[in-house]
Amino acid sequence: MLSERSESKHSLIAALAQDAERAQRVEAVWHVYILLCRDGAYYVGVTNDLERRCSEHFTGRGGHYTKYNPPLRLAWHEAHPTRAAAEARERQLKGWTRRKKQALMAGDLALLKRL
Repeated sequence: MLSERSESKHSLIAALAQDAERAQRVEAVWHVYILLCRDGAYYVGVTNDLERRCSEHFTGRGGHYTKYNPPLRLAWHEAHPTRAAAEARERQLKGWTRRKKQALMAGDLALLKRL
């Protein structure tokens, strides 16, 4: 029979092992985002750290386009479970018309389907 101290130690080890397994199963969240830029254009990008990436864009360190056409605001973003899924969505959005992107950002699903 195990002592109370030994049982407590085994319970703690088991809980830590479960936490470690759970952490390994959780995938990083990737984001697709749209920035409204000073020139009126929409910039579409992907990142695994939305706050950091927006900060880079807003301080002129985010990429060539946003360095010379600074963003005015984050217009829209969407989370994805994998980088591949986020990049596929980014490619899709980059192929869309301005009007279709605006419908997406406005949440107008009826217009989005028609475009």
